[in-house]
Amino acid sequence: MTRSENDQAIALELEKQIAELEGAAGSSALEEEIERLREQLVALRQKVSGPPHDAWERVLLARHPQRPYTLDYIQLLFTDFMELHGDRRFGDDAAMVGGFARFDDRPVVVVGHQKGRDTKQKLLRNFGMANPEGYRKALRVMQLGSKFGLPIICFVDTPAAYPGIGAEERGQAEAIALNLKEMCKLSVPVVVLVHGEGGSGGALGIAVGDEVLMQENAVYSVIPPEGCSAILWRDSDHKQEAARLLKLTAEDLNRFQIVDQVVPEPPDGAHTDHEQAAEILRPVLSNCLERLGKLSVEDLLKRRQEKLRRLATFVTES
Repeated sequence: MTRSENDQAIALELEKQIAELEGAAGSSALEEEIERLREQLVALRQKVSGPPHDAWERVLLARHPQRPYTLDYIQLLFTDFMELHGDRRFGDDAAMVGGFARFDDRPVVVVGHQKGRDTKQKLLRNFGMANPEGYRKALRVMQLGSKFGLPIICFVDTPAAYPGIGAEERGQAEAIALNLKEMCKLSVPVVVLVHGEGGSGGALGIAVGDEVLMQENAVYSVIPPEGCSAILWRDSDHKQEAARLLKLTAEDLNRFQIVDQVVPEPPDGAHTDHEQAAEILRPVLSNCLERLGKLSVEDLLKRRQEKLRRLATFVTES
């Protein structure tokens, strides 16, 4: 299948998903997902491909429906993955996955957001937006890894934490805040990869790491461009300008030292070749684990805390 034919097939699938979701619409989360799918459909119809030229095109690529998700990378990079379920308080959240695995024959713990591809999977995975039980499950898995001395690898790809009433009633903010606090104290190396959307606190809930990596077409921001546009301009028509002003690209965040390393992707983006994207990522992850594994627990924690404190540094330019 040629790239043009593949884009046409994806466009047809997106149209089908939009129609199905419109039939089930009723919540704000569904309405937001319908709008996101429409944006992706417009991008495909306009043949947005190749290296992006601005921040908004990066956003569209980060949301590409064929971009590899966490379970894709787990399948391509890890062996013997054993998923753990439930937070031991409320239930299991399919928007967050985690468990034990082996990376290059090294036992590790893997945690990450998971989106769905078809309509059924999107609804099951709640569009990658985790509830409090998802963050509590992630913390449970990470603390198990720390207990057994296993390095932790976190895959970040979410528009945001789920903003529903039930999530707020069950302590969404508290669950994320607790993760931020406890991840600072984990006694094993923590490597974070932002490989799709890094959205607000939903991303931060599993993104406190010794090394924070970001794929070149991923985005990482306090708010989506559409939300920023709605706040500043009272409409969504300025989302392209908002994306530029938010400085959400990997290059911007690496320059601000929020992200430690930008990971290259295949020439036309990770969505065009999952296997190549994974093979580019493999040595980067291996190098991080090797370097961090040489540090004592005391040095690791001190380095992590110093890294976090540097994020609050303000510089005034004359």
